[in-house]
Amino acid sequence: MKKVLLLFFCCLLAFTAFGGVTVMAAGSDPLGSGCKAAYLCDWRSGEAVYEKNSTQHLPIASMCKIMTLLLCFEEFDKGLTADEGIAVSENASGMGGSQVFLEAGGVYPAGELIKSICIASANDSCVAMAERIAGSEELFVRRMNGRAKELGMADTVFVNCTGLPEAGQYSCAKDVAAMLAALLRHKEYYTYSKIWMDEMQHEGGRVTEMANTNKLIRSYQGCDAGKTGYTSEAGFCLAASALRGNMRVIAVVIGADSSKTRFDGVRTLLDYAFANFTCKTVLEPEVMSGVACGVRGSKKKSVAVRPAEGCYVFCGKGDEDEIFYETELQERRAPVLAGEEVGRVVVYKNNVEVANVPLLANESAEKSGYFDSVREIAQNWAV
Repeated sequence: MKKVLLLFFCCLLAFTAFGGVTVMAAGSDPLGSGCKAAYLCDWRSGEAVYEKNSTQHLPIASMCKIMTLLLCFEEFDKGLTADEGIAVSENASGMGGSQVFLEAGGVYPAGELIKSICIASANDSCVAMAERIAGSEELFVRRMNGRAKELGMADTVFVNCTGLPEAGQYSCAKDVAAMLAALLRHKEYYTYSKIWMDEMQHEGGRVTEMANTNKLIRSYQGCDAGKTGYTSEAGFCLAASALRGNMRVIAVVIGADSSKTRFDGVRTLLDYAFANFTCKTVLEPEVMSGVACGVRGSKKKSVAVRPAEGCYVFCGKGDEDEIFYETELQERRAPVLAGEEVGRVVVYKNNVEVANVPLLANESAEKSGYFDSVREIAQNWAV
């Protein structure tokens, strides 16, 4: 058991760490009484390092749009393009709250609608995209709840795609972090999430100015993603992520008593993570020295391999964790194409699996021709 000290609002507050997860000590709260719930975790592993009422059912206002955006970006894998024209219904254009004042009957590029959700939290754009993807907001919400179950979000129920107040809708800090983590795996998202100011162009030359509601995009080093939320019922909410080096963390605050409190709270959580934790590099996404996959039926007897992505392990600074990896490869029959999955690399931290990454062939191995086979038989016979 060890204690970690965190300075916040000029107060020295103590935490106690159990098995790598920092749990708030009795009577201590780095966010003061200014919020109802909070959560801080590593993006890759999901390992939590701070929790406050992390599974309490609470309204989360526009942070519901994180799931809306996730389904939008997953739709790109099914054929949606940023240039596709999306017709806006009267229902979508008539949404209240934060909006970009879409014209009923107007047609807007999907990418522009998604951008307005990321920047301006546009309710009208959310409904327009929901109707395009699922046919209606009701059917889209079913998909939201289905995806939530797939992500293990056991304490979340969506009733609409905007986060506007409605009976029966709730989530929790831990689940918000889970859906943001899934969204962050879509590289296209960062095309929009880092924009500070932009415009929505309407037919006839009308323009709606947009400014990013997540102020940390400009003021916090490495912050490139996040979603704000506010209703009188939910209070001030924020989920944000920051990347420094190869370490990305996610911080969530729900029910803050002011906008300043939510930004200060998330900033403090991010500061705490970067000050006390690191990501140790296990493997870079490059050819692995001394590791090869055997190949049958080819002139090449083996092909070099590389991880599909880098392998990094989240650890406390100064911790002496035992970190190692094992490769799982099986001999392949030619042809083998460069980029083809040929095995896995499993990473362990203190004998617990923390990552499982595909191994890819770094080169191709063509199938042997008839004369190659005859020559090989002759060589083996001579031996």
